[in-house]
Amino acid sequence: MIGEQLNNMTAMPELYTERLLIRPFVMDDLQNMHQVNLDAGWAEDTPDDLEKRRKWLEWQVINYDALANLYQQPYGDRAVVLKQTGEFVGSVGLVQAFGPFGQLPHYQALGITHRYNMPEFGMFWAFLKAHWGQGYATEAAQALIDYAFKEMSIKRIIATTEHENENSQAVMRRLGMKIEKNPLPDPF
Repeated sequence: MIGEQLNNMTAMPELYTERLLIRPFVMDDLQNMHQVNLDAGWAEDTPDDLEKRRKWLEWQVINYDALANLYQQPYGDRAVVLKQTGEFVGSVGLVQAFGPFGQLPHYQALGITHRYNMPEFGMFWAFLKAHWGQGYATEAAQALIDYAFKEMSIKRIIATTEHENENSQAVMRRLGMKIEKNPLPDPF
């Protein structure tokens, strides 16, 4: 009984916004998630890349229960669908992020000056190109941020992107994130 209660406490519930449902992935999301990766330029339209995405999705689906059974925080990707129609539009999630964050000005102001990798909660989002520019990334990410701060007691969330990805940086700004450029050449 206690284990079941703890499991329910560590498994993330479905999250709802005005327009969106943020839910665990299911295997039926494979084609849509593959298309998200194609749209972002992270994959090619080949059987090998589709197979890699299938293996990733299987792992992701299994991971929800595995983490909850270990009483761990609900890391990973979540599907984002339109609440009214159930249409898949993208993905949002939280992961453990390790990086040399101490070299960023914000962390140095906090007295963290080492350049070794340190753990943070990393947030990410990716959406089907047909749904870019409609505010879904901001809406889904804000729901996850609210959940993470309130229910998971996370103190800080980071997100990273490429210097030229102005759309992602705009989402970060709307979420209240501070944009900083790595002052060192590595990592890019």
